[in-house]
Amino acid sequence: MKTSLPARLLLCAALAGSVAGCGFHLRGSGGNYTLPFQAMYIGLPESSPLAIDLKRNIRVNGHTAVVSDPKYADGVVEVITDPEKTRSKSILSLNSNGRVREYLLSYNIVFRVKDKAGNELLAPTQIVLTRPITFNETQLLAKEQEEALLYKDMQTDLVQQMMRRMAAIKLAAAPTTAPAPAAAQQ
Repeated sequence: MKTSLPARLLLCAALAGSVAGCGFHLRGSGGNYTLPFQAMYIGLPESSPLAIDLKRNIRVNGHTAVVSDPKYADGVVEVITDPEKTRSKSILSLNSNGRVREYLLSYNIVFRVKDKAGNELLAPTQIVLTRPITFNETQLLAKEQEEALLYKDMQTDLVQQMMRRMAAIKLAAAPTTAPAPAAAQQ
């Protein structure tokens, strides 16, 4: 069955319109997340690569400012994991000579988000990322560079996952004082 070109174009336009009309968009398109905070404090050292990356992603959002004092923040990100122990490297497999053939790189972090009053908005959340890497003694420098790139990739993925989790936080609406009911007249 052959269809004419105008009929195909009309069908494609109808399909595109229905997909666009339902709110469909590709995952990660734009990379922006609407955070429920006006200002955030990141509880990591200023020089931490993770803190720098996380602050950059929050600022790109455009609606949330990053402050340097937690008392001025609506949301406080606390990293519970020791920053020195977030990355690890373990042997994944050995060759027939007992030498390392593959390593498993891990990036592990536990964080939580609190409000300025200290109430927990996001319970301690663990994110664990792993990547295998093959090892070859003859390509030591190249493998070190590959390892650094994999850690950087894991950090980018980690920040995106943190942003998604923070964007999912639902803040309780501020309590409003309702007028007292009028006394019933008899």
